[in-house]
Parts: sequence; structure tokens; C-alpha cells
Amino acid sequence: MQQDPKAFLRHLFYEAVEAALPKNKIRAYLPSPPPEGGRVVVIGAGKASAAMAQELEACWHGPLTGLVVTRYGHGADCKHIEIVEAGHPLPDETGAKAAQTILELVKDLGENDLVIGLFSGGGSALLPMPQDDISLNEKQQINRALLLSGASIGEMNCVRRHLSQIKGGHLAKACAPARIVNLLISDVPGDAPSTIASGPLVGDATTCADALEILERYRIAISSRIRAGLTSGQFETVSPEILDTQSIHTHVIARTQLSLEAAANAAQSMGVSAHILGDSLEGEARDVGRVHAGIAAQVLNHQQPFSSPCVLLSGGETSVTVKGNGRGGRNVEFLLSCLLACEAGSNIYALAADTDGVDGLEEIAGAVFGPDSFKRAKAMGLNPLEFLKRNDGHSFFEALGDQIITGPTRTNVNDFRALLIGWER
Repeated sequence: MQQDPKAFLRHLFYEAVEAALPKNKIRAYLPSPPPEGGRVVVIGAGKASAAMAQELEACWHGPLTGLVVTRYGHGADCKHIEIVEAGHPLPDETGAKAAQTILELVKDLGENDLVIGLFSGGGSALLPMPQDDISLNEKQQINRALLLSGASIGEMNCVRRHLSQIKGGHLAKACAPARIVNLLISDVPGDAPSTIASGPLVGDATTCADALEILERYRIAISSRIRAGLTSGQFETVSPEILDTQSIHTHVIARTQLSLEAAANAAQSMGVSAHILGDSLEGEARDVGRVHAGIAAQVLNHQQPFSSPCVLLSGGETSVTVKGNGRGGRNVEFLLSCLLACEAGSNIYALAADTDGVDGLEEIAGAVFGPDSFKRAKAMGLNPLEFLKRNDGHSFFEALGDQIITGPTRTNVNDFRALLIGWER
């Protein structure tokens, strides 16, 4: 391998993102048009939803209308589908109004009408419609507490579904009796449609008791009204059995595994063996970082379970239990922990970044490190352990000049991690 190793890892990341872009996915899943006189209504939410809507318009022949909501700065130009930008990761009033508008759009549809759903990661926060007597402020507080708690995305979305009038299959029920074609870009480990954007058009097998148990386990404060709604089952979601009577076709059109395979193919085409460790890795980011460092050391020192040089790839969504006041996010937390666990100066390079271009709360996708990172940090008076303690990975890699900044990618198949081991100089 003759090129710069950090540039090599960046190339793999961009290949992974490219494989998940809506422009490469929508056409293969276009539904048949409705009968003459039938309407086509497009609805959706998520960081990729605007790009999905733009590609759908480019592919669709015939009239359509609709609305999708995406994160601020992630919009796209559409002629017939309204694009609304709203708050993420914390829901806001703009998202709440968009959710109400979407419900109005699907009201009074008939069996000859077609609903096309365009949902991706981020849709949970972007489409807030709290249960009766729950304020948007309460929902924001619970969302914020969950984000800081270390809860997994599956756990967070279980709670979100049960506090919503639109997620957990409620939107699908509102579309009846229209035909529904649900196109999803997955950002969740396991790619369960009910978890992607909290499943507005998908039935939900979890219960109010599950949601309450999660809130109690992470010691999330809730009002007596919310506790009563969950305890009584009043906030129950729509079960898959109820939606079985409707014509609903769901397709996961992009997912982490496909992006990891694209990166692996790119590496192998450049003469580097690639190994996918998993597409659904979860856990505390710092723990996952240490485990990756341990595997990398085994490869480097013992040529087990793989021979070097090679690149190890993984995806999924880690979590961070926030205890400090740093700038986050989970990918740079992973990298800080991984760097600390690697022997100083060892021939290991690592990259971790979010495929949507946003790691934590900032428009920074992630970062990259190499064998000289620890030495350079020390020369600058930077102690990576102190940055890790205060959850401040972005500040650390910003100082080193090793951040990855992409801007909005307009897709989202979650975290991408790559470790290059034994690079031949």
C-alpha cells in the first residue's frame, strides 16, 4: 500500500456513505402506481428523508404530493413534496407542526390511494406528537435524559413509540385503507423496521410495560401523567396483528451491512484484506473502543485471528453515559478509548465516523488517528485520558487536526469504524 494510511481510511468511509445514498437505492423499490383516480401521498421523516424525496420525484412518473421532515441543514430541492426542516436530536415545535400536517395529509384516504413512506434515522426526534396531556417540553426533557443516560437506540425508541400518537404504527393506522409502501434507510442495529424512526408505519411488539421498565432502569424522571398512561396501557402502540389487515409493504433499502461490504470491496481492490467484525455492535463507546484495540493488538502481535496488513470494519451504534461537560460524541469517544488502549506508537490507524455527518451535537462526522497521535498530543500538552473523562473527544481531535467534516451526507446508516493494522510503509 503506497498511499497515506489516513487517506486510505477516509476513502473507505466515503465509499460506505456512497453505498447508502438514496440516489442509489430508490429506483429499485418504486411501487406500482395506484388505479386511475387514486392519489399518491408521500410522507416521511429522518436525516435522509429529503434526499429520498428528491430521488423519488426524479424517478416517479405521474402526480404526487406530500411532506417529509428532516434535520436543519439536511434539506433538498423538491417540486411537489414539501420539505420541512426541524430540530434533531431534540424535537421542536416545527417538527410537531409537521407531524400534525402529515396526519392531515393521510386523513380520508381511500383504498385506491397510495402512501409512500420515506423514513430514516433521526425520524423519531423529527416527528414529535406527544400523547394527550404530555407537553412537547416534557418530551424534550425525556429525550435529553435518554440521550445522556447510555440507553441503546432500541431502548430509546421503545420509549419514544409509547409516548407518541404517530409512531409505533399509529400513522399506518391513520392511513387505512390506503395501500402503503414503506421505504426505510436503517440506522439501527439489527435493522428492525419498528425501531427505524420508531416505526410510524410499522406495528410494534413492545409494550407500555417495556417502556416503563426502561425509564425506571435509567432513572429517567417522568410525570405522574406519563406513569399512569404507561401503567394503565393507555399509551399502547399498534400491534403487528392489527396492521396485518392493511396492505403494507416495507423495504429496508439501505443498511450498515451493505455499506461495510462496499468499504471492504474498496479495500480489497486496493490490495488490503478486509474483515467485517459486525454490523450491529452496541455498548458503551469507550468499552467498544478497548475491545477493538485488543483485537488489533492480537492481529499485530500474533497474526490472529487475521494476518496483517489488514483492515477491520464494524458498524452499529454505541452509546455514551455522559458524565462530563465535553463536546461528545460517541465515535470520537470510541477513538479516544481505542487510542488509550493501543500501545503508544503501534502500527495501528483508526477511523470512526457517523455516516450522516453528525457525531453527537456538532456537524462533525468523526475523526482518525495514527501511530503518532499520542506523541503529537503529548507534545501539545494534551492528555487523551482527561478528554475521555469529560466526554470531550471533538476538542481533542480538533486540536490534532484529525477531524472528519463532511457536512450533511443526507443519508444515515449509523456508525462506521475502520482499523488499519500493520500498514506497510
